Amino acid sequence: MPDLSILSGFAIGLAFGVVGLLSGFCLLSSLRDWWTKDDSRKIRSYAVALAVAIIGAQFIGGAGIVDIGKSLYLQPSFSAPLIFIGGLLFGLGMVLSNGCASRALVLLGKGNIRSLVVLVIIAVTAQMTLKGLLAPARLAFLQWTQIAPGAVSIPAFLSTLGFTETAARIAATLVASGALFVFAFSNQQFRKAYGQIAAGFAVGLLVTAGWLATGWLGADEFNPIPVTSLTFVSPVADSLQYVMLSTGLSLNFGIALVSGVIVGSLLTSVLTGRFALEGYTSASHTARSIGGAALMGAGGAMAYGCTVGQGLTGVSTLAFPSLIAVAGIITGAAFGLRSVAVVPAFAAR
Repeated sequence: MPDLSILSGFAIGLAFGVVGLLSGFCLLSSLRDWWTKDDSRKIRSYAVALAVAIIGAQFIGGAGIVDIGKSLYLQPSFSAPLIFIGGLLFGLGMVLSNGCASRALVLLGKGNIRSLVVLVIIAVTAQMTLKGLLAPARLAFLQWTQIAPGAVSIPAFLSTLGFTETAARIAATLVASGALFVFAFSNQQFRKAYGQIAAGFAVGLLVTAGWLATGWLGADEFNPIPVTSLTFVSPVADSLQYVMLSTGLSLNFGIALVSGVIVGSLLTSVLTGRFALEGYTSASHTARSIGGAALMGAGGAMAYGCTVGQGLTGVSTLAFPSLIAVAGIITGAAFGLRSVAVVPAFAAR
């Protein structure tokens, strides 16, 4: 039932907020630690989460429990340039704002007022790109560049080579998840980081739980809901609209998820003594943060997701568009973290 999916969304968000605050789970901080401090524990935790998410999504999809083919990530046509550019903007934006949408929600629960500003800007610019002033340009570019390939995922591509559907799904899952696990656990330092290992498994299982909440618990032929899992850009935008216009809107999985993350982080920060109000330190700090949030909102709308929405949920479907989005996000983050123009400003905060 839809109501059950909403309750599940809140519970999943609650757990994500707890894990996110205790572990610092975040792709940006993972890449920053890896590239600038030679500390790869967090990126390996992210790899574990992705491996678990892939196994979970492909298992429930192959078993017919959830039709992940109905998700946004496996639509028959897409625009690779639009998705890559969106990912690029999102990656750069999260560097400027010092965190992505999911991390901003976690930090908001911890008392970080900067995150509230970031989330509001993300919500506004995402809506502008999806339905507002920027939407016509986005749709025009989409129509100009979209393609409809014969296969939109790795298993579908393997099927075109003669594999059966089941064999293609199993082969793609084993290779992808196996490579991620090998990368993660080949590092001795990570093998001793039990908290990061647990966080990776927990987040991966939460992605799987999200698929089950929307595609199984929430399945209703008479009142269908989108089949999806953890993602934050569009849900943050929906949440802001709901706060302003709740009498004309309905709760959904994404809004419940966003609420759960904030509450989970808030409860954890209070119980562990980590809650503390924080604000901006200067006008330039504020401008960078707002600019980064605007890039994340527009970029996330163009790329159909964020570091979690595409990086974990989307890639768990092994969809080519999701891989393109992640490539864009990592490229944008690399530019932001390594360029001469951005790094000094970032480090000066």
